[in-house]
Amino acid sequence: MVSQSKSQFTSNFTRETKLKKLIVTALTFAAATATASEIDKRQVLMLNEPQRDHILTEMRTLLSGTQRILEALSKEDMVAVAEHARALGMGMAHKGENHLQSVLPKEFMQLGMSVHKAFDEIAADAEARKDPRHTLRQLSESMMKCSTCHVTYQIRVTEQPDVPSGGPAAERFHGHH
Repeated sequence: MVSQSKSQFTSNFTRETKLKKLIVTALTFAAATATASEIDKRQVLMLNEPQRDHILTEMRTLLSGTQRILEALSKEDMVAVAEHARALGMGMAHKGENHLQSVLPKEFMQLGMSVHKAFDEIAADAEARKDPRHTLRQLSESMMKCSTCHVTYQIRVTEQPDVPSGGPAAERFHGHH
C-alpha cells in the first residue's frame, strides 16, 4: 500500500507539474501576443494586393541590390558597386510609382525617393572617388532610411482590390514590375 500511495503521489505531482507548465506556456503566449499587438504603433498603409506586392517586390530588390553592393565592396570592385547602385537609383523609382502616389502618404513617397537618390549618389561617388570606406558610409546612411521606413509603417491589405483583375488598368499596373 505504501508503494501505491507513493506512485499515486508521483503521478499526481507529475500531472500537476505538466498542467502548470501548460498554463504558464499558454499565459506567456497570450501575454506575448497582446504585447506584440499593443507595441506595434506603426502607421498602417492600407493597400490592395497588387499595390502591396509592388512595394514588397521593390523592397526585396533594394535589399538584394544592397547585398550585391556589399559583396562588390568586399572585393573593392568599385565598377560593380556603381553598376549595382545605379540599378537601385531613380531609374528604378520611376517604374510604376505613379499609381501609388494617391494611396501612400507623401512622407512615405519622399523617403522612398530619397533612398533611390542616395543610390544614384553612391554610384556616382563609387566611379569618381573609388573609396570603399566612403561608399560604406553612404550605404549605412541609406540603410538608416530603410530602417526608418520599417519602424514607421506597416502594410495591411484591403479586402477589395482597387484595381480590376483584368482590363487596361490592371495591365498598366502590372506592366511596371
